[in-house]
Amino acid sequence: MSVRSVWWATTIPGADRPFDTAHLRVFYPSKPTGSDAERLSGVFPADPALAPYPVVVIVSGVNVGQEAYRWLAAELASRGYVAVTYDWVGELFGGLKGITPGVELAAAKPDAYGTRATTPSVPAVIDALRSITGPVAGLLDLDNVGLVGHSAGGTVILQSARFFPEVKAVAAYGTHTMVATMLGWPAGTVLPAQVDCPVLLMNGENDGVINGSADRYGEDAATRRDPISRTFDEALPSRDGDNVQVTFSGANHFGIVHPVDDTAARAFLDLEATTDPAVTRAALVDVTAAFLDTHLRGASGEALDKALQSPDIAGIRRR
Repeated sequence: MSVRSVWWATTIPGADRPFDTAHLRVFYPSKPTGSDAERLSGVFPADPALAPYPVVVIVSGVNVGQEAYRWLAAELASRGYVAVTYDWVGELFGGLKGITPGVELAAAKPDAYGTRATTPSVPAVIDALRSITGPVAGLLDLDNVGLVGHSAGGTVILQSARFFPEVKAVAAYGTHTMVATMLGWPAGTVLPAQVDCPVLLMNGENDGVINGSADRYGEDAATRRDPISRTFDEALPSRDGDNVQVTFSGANHFGIVHPVDDTAARAFLDLEATTDPAVTRAALVDVTAAFLDTHLRGASGEALDKALQSPDIAGIRRR
C-alpha cells in the first residue's frame, strides 16, 4: 500500500501566542493515478477502498520531534490506518518552552486529578481532523480513534483518555502514571489511569530514562519497584486480558524512536540497547497494529496472539 502524507494545523485552546499552534502531519493510504495534478502538486488521492479509516494519533515525548515517529506513522498507514503526528512548541516547566504533548500540571494535583484531562493538545488535534481538507477529507472515522504515546506523551494519554469519547484503544511505550511529590502527592503514588478502553503498555528491558527520573517520586531507592509494572498492576483495571503489558528484549527508552536525536530530549540518560533497534521496531509495530486491529476494527485477536509470540519480546502480562 502506497503511503503519502499531508500537513495541517490547529490552535491549542488556552495557550498564549505564539505558542498556541500545533502542526500536524497526516499519513494515509494513497492510490496514485498518475495524473498531472499529482505531478504538479505532489499530493496523491487517498485510497477509498478501506474508508472510513480509523485514526491513530501519536503523542510524542518531551522535546522529541514528530519526525522521530514518522517510521511508525508510515507503518500504520501502510496497514490501513490514518496516522497523525504533531509538533506543539509550548510551555514545559520553569518557564522553558519546547515540544510538548501538553501537560497541565494543575490537572494532575490531588484536588483536580480525575476531573479533567491533563493534556489540551490531544482533543485539539482530534477536533482539527474534523475540518481537514484535501485527500483524506470525508474518509476518517473520527468516532474510532486510537492513541499511541511515548514517555510523557504516554503518561498524559493514560491520565486523560476517558475524557475523549472517540478513543477506543490506547497504546503507550516507556511510560507510567507515577506522580512527582512536588505536585502534592505522597511518595510512591501511582495515579489510577483515566482510561475506559483497552491499554497496551510497552517498555524495554534497558530503560535508562525512567530510572534516571525516579527521584521525582520520593521512593527509597533500595525498595523501589519498576513504575511501568506498577502502573500495569495498580493503575489499570482488569479487562479480562484486554490490557496487555509487553517488554521488549534489550530495548531502551527510545526504542520507539527512529532516528534518535541526541541534540534534544534526554537520550543521554538512556541505557544502551543490547538488541537491534530495527528488530525492536518491527516487533513493536506488529504488536501495536494487531492490538489496534482488535479494538478499532473488531479483529478476532488471533493476529495479536501471533505478534506476541515474537522472539524479540522478553515478557507478556495480561489482565
